[in-house]
Formats: sequence, C-alpha cells, structure tokens
Amino acid sequence: MLSLANTLAARAARLIQTAYQEPALWTISTHGRVVGSLMCEAESWRISWFDGADPRLVSYGGCVDGDPDALAIVLSERLGAPVRLESLPV
Repeated sequence: MLSLANTLAARAARLIQTAYQEPALWTISTHGRVVGSLMCEAESWRISWFDGADPRLVSYGGCVDGDPDALAIVLSERLGAPVRLESLPV
C-alpha cells in the first residue's frame, strides 16, 4: 500500500511540475540501461534516443502529451519489456 501511495505522489509531483512550465527531464531506460531522454520545456515535449536504442522504441511516433507514466506504459507495450522513465533535476 505504501508503494502505491509513493507512486501516486511521485506522479502528481511530476504533473504539477510540468503544469507550471518548469523544464523537466526524464531518462528512458530498459533492460537496465538508459536508452533515451524525455524533455519538456515551455510545454514542448521531445524524445531523444541514444545510439543503440531498440528500433521499436526509436520508431515511436505517437503522442507525448505530458504524462510520462502513460508514455512508459505505451513504450513498454511497444517493446514487449518494461520501460522506465525517471525524472531528473534540471
């Protein structure tokens, strides 16, 4: 139960941060390695993939709408393996 509360609190904090238009940065990782980044600045979202990222992820052309957790779910389904987005201080 505490894990669920922590998850919800972290998600709310990320959504509040992006609502105030502060720059935000997330790493995108799978299989224990960072394969890309997600950046939000002035309501503009951008995914950057690093060399060696799985082509199934690199070819993602869907919406990035301000919900990193939802994006992680979509990318996980696309890859067929867990994809994590972790926020970093900017």
